[in-house]
Amino acid sequence: MVIKDISKKESFKYDINLYHGINLYEGDTMVQKILHYPRLDTVLNVENVVKKADETLSKNEIDRRLPKKIMRPTLNLILKYLEDSGKIAILKEGIIWIYREDISRKLRDKLKKSVKVM
Repeated sequence: MVIKDISKKESFKYDINLYHGINLYEGDTMVQKILHYPRLDTVLNVENVVKKADETLSKNEIDRRLPKKIMRPTLNLILKYLEDSGKIAILKEGIIWIYREDISRKLRDKLKKSVKVM
C-alpha cells in the first residue's frame, strides 16, 4: 500500500503487524517501530525457562515450558533482548544460557578497584 504525504513531498509503503510493529519502507530502507513490548513477568518467565534448562532449547520447547503462552513475535523480541544483554546464545542447535553471575561479580569487583586514567 502506498500512502502519499499531504504535501506530496514523499511517499512510503508500510505494513502493520499488531503484535510486532510497523514496518515503514522509506525508499530502500525499512524502519521498524515496535507497537507492543512484553511485560516484565513475561521476560522473567522466558529467562527462567532458559536458565533452568540442562540442554539447548528450541523456540517451540520454550513456548511449551512457559506457564502461559505468548505470541511468537513477543518471544522473538525477548530472545533478542536476552542475546543482546549477553545472557543467552542462539546457536543452530538451539538456545542456551551463557550468563555466569560469579564471573560478572568478579569483573565488577575488578572494575571497582581499577583506577581511571582520564
